[in-house]
Amino acid sequence: MASEFLTSPFDNLLKPVDDHLIVHNELMSSLILGNRIKINTSQNGIPDLDSVKIVIIGIPENRNSVDYLGDELNLNEIRKSFYNLYPGNWSSNIADLGNLILGENVEQTYGRLISLLSILFEKGIIPLIVGGSHDLLYANYRSYDSFKSTVNIVNIDSNFDLGDSSKPINNLSYLGKIILDEPHNLFNYSNLGFQTYHNSQEEIDLMENLYFESYRLGEVSSNIRLAEPVMRDADIVSIDLKSVRASELSSRQKFSPNGFDGKEICALSRYAGISNKVTSFGIYEYKSSNEDEITEMLISQIIWYFIEGVNCRVKDSDFQNEQDYNKFTVIVDEYELVFYQNKITSRWWIEIIGEGSNNKLKQNTLLPCTHDDYEDAKNGMIPERWFKAIKKNVL
Repeated sequence: MASEFLTSPFDNLLKPVDDHLIVHNELMSSLILGNRIKINTSQNGIPDLDSVKIVIIGIPENRNSVDYLGDELNLNEIRKSFYNLYPGNWSSNIADLGNLILGENVEQTYGRLISLLSILFEKGIIPLIVGGSHDLLYANYRSYDSFKSTVNIVNIDSNFDLGDSSKPINNLSYLGKIILDEPHNLFNYSNLGFQTYHNSQEEIDLMENLYFESYRLGEVSSNIRLAEPVMRDADIVSIDLKSVRASELSSRQKFSPNGFDGKEICALSRYAGISNKVTSFGIYEYKSSNEDEITEMLISQIIWYFIEGVNCRVKDSDFQNEQDYNKFTVIVDEYELVFYQNKITSRWWIEIIGEGSNNKLKQNTLLPCTHDDYEDAKNGMIPERWFKAIKKNVL
């Protein structure tokens, strides 16, 4: 099958998957993922990506972690676990491009990642990043600069990671850099699963003042479905493994006794995959260990569920044909709230008015919401997501 593999602009950016993993695949069933996806190998090089929808990229960069002690990340065990899984009834082609070749310093790594993602976005390919430290999300965000003027980020994390933006970037301060650095393309930031005792009151207040969305761990765990409309509006979704409870992970990965369990984090990953808007997905703060395979297996299942979600995507109507949707208007106080229910997917949306020179949105747009938001509006309550979106629109 060497004809599938061609000279590629990625050649100087990516390191092939280690040969021993390819050999291991050959010893296993022909039906496992490791034998069903395209892989960047030392023998064949970068695979042809013309028909590929999703690519996996390892980024073993952790030098900007506040806990960095010179240790190197090894992503082989994650790959081994993922390769041993069986695919679902998927139609999307998948490739593993290996690991990003790191720069001499972290800034060079950021530049390499931005270059790599920009090429993938031009090809309409969804990058699935397995990292290193969470500051890599900054480079992921900056890779949208050339083709999107507004970007929405959903972060599954126990911390806001605002930090001190006046100091050099690290894995606990990248969000401050994303907010303040030009160009200012961030429109909305949503945090799922924050834990109050891991965040200062000043950070919590700043999130409110910026009209960003934050959902506490207990709120999401008690109703996982509230994450779906949040994901539906995201361009970038990232998972910090510190958001997962310690009992689900190996000892080196443990952070907090409270967090999402394995089932919940995989459900959130699937919601991210189902979203038609999500164009990049990342898993961060992995710490490699030879102790056991539990963390690696959980990460491989998170990856599996994201891919499953992408393969279950259903395109909503464009709301141009009145036969495709139901429209409901509700008056709450002085506001006229216009809701739409898509007949194809049964998903709900609420209209945001984008007229006026002071508004970031120059046309009316639709914000994902839930049926509960519509019911609340009928009972005189303004949906919080809509209110924050309106406020951000005129800031």
